[in-house]
Amino acid sequence: MRRPALLAATAVTALLGIYVALVAGRAVVLLRDDSLVAKALGALFLVLPVIAVWYLIAEWRLGMVVQRMATRLEAEGRLPLHDGERTPSGRLTEEAATDVYELARREVDLAPEDWVAWFHLAFAYEAVKDKAQARKALRYAADLFRSAR
Repeated sequence: MRRPALLAATAVTALLGIYVALVAGRAVVLLRDDSLVAKALGALFLVLPVIAVWYLIAEWRLGMVVQRMATRLEAEGRLPLHDGERTPSGRLTEEAATDVYELARREVDLAPEDWVAWFHLAFAYEAVKDKAQARKALRYAADLFRSAR
């Protein structure tokens, strides 16, 4: 992971840690109350930190795997480089992004169990601004990468 991305991820993790501690503390206070309603709310409040911690672990795990995949592809000279016409801001034009997506989609169709093809498809989805599909493709690439080891 590059330094700015690592710093940002660490900062968000620290903020989430503070949130989890505050919510868990409030949950404990409510659980100690004599009221049944307060106890029920306290139990429900404990669910939020559990979900947050689970999500945090899943995201860090994915991030580490994606970094290993990127490092390997960079060493092999196979990182997804998107050529094509660009807007003044540096992004691919819609037509160029669609071309990148079509090419990556064909790669996946030809080799559906190849983590590299799915990794490239994830970044092609990003180019066409479909973040949800990009995330799914990246998760699938990570699953294939882990199972290939």
